[in-house]
Amino acid sequence: MSPEKVDVDALKKKARQYRKDILTILNAAQSGHPGGSLSAVEILISLYDYKMDHKPEDPKWEDRDRLIVSKGHITPAVYVTLADQGYFPKEELEGFRKFGSRLQGHVHTKVPGVEFNTGSLGHGLSVANGIAMGAKMLKKNFKTYCLLGDGEVQEGSVWEAAMTAAHYKLDNVCAIIDYNKMQENDLVSEINDIEPLADKWKSFGWHVVEAHGHHFQNFIDALDQFGQVKDKPFIIIAHTVKGKGVSFMEGEREWHGKAPNDEELAAALAELE
Repeated sequence: MSPEKVDVDALKKKARQYRKDILTILNAAQSGHPGGSLSAVEILISLYDYKMDHKPEDPKWEDRDRLIVSKGHITPAVYVTLADQGYFPKEELEGFRKFGSRLQGHVHTKVPGVEFNTGSLGHGLSVANGIAMGAKMLKKNFKTYCLLGDGEVQEGSVWEAAMTAAHYKLDNVCAIIDYNKMQENDLVSEINDIEPLADKWKSFGWHVVEAHGHHFQNFIDALDQFGQVKDKPFIIIAHTVKGKGVSFMEGEREWHGKAPNDEELAAALAELE
């Protein structure tokens, strides 16, 4: 799809619905992570509705583009996306985080469309590198994407992976940082500042693009630069807001891992109408 054919209004409408669905399943489970899920909505929609080549009816299609969700606790956003795309029935979302359901708190490969199990953070980019290297060895043209959290980027393993991707000139891997500036307990800058973030990735040999992670056209324009740069891995630093879309959740650290109660859900859903 070319950028001029993107129906931004339709994508914005879908983003509102995703946020409603995310909060609804969190409320039903009384468990999970709303903040980082809400900040990643436009990123996930842009990937699945616009950029990635994938087949929900054939999740293991050999030539599919891959997304490694390294910040794997944002399962509410990931599962809502996959259900909407047709990877599994939407009715299954009602079982989120419940005993016996495959829709558990971190993404895992029992769920159609999930490429990699998470739990401990900091490993997704290494996995993405391995897949990208395999594609080159097999002379395959599929792309590999990796969604990282900003707090996760404090992990040393991320920088080992960054160094490796540049060394092997993995121009078929695209990392995306959901840079909402907050992690579980405080601001990222207060816990372990990762700035100057763009300069650090550049110094590791990456092609760096910064984008507005909630502005569809701006983020899609950034995605479209991926593939134009040869012999360098590509990264988008997506500036986002934790808890985006709900006024009392935006930028509030308590919503990292707090599910809304019935009153809070009603207030949030009213805002998203």
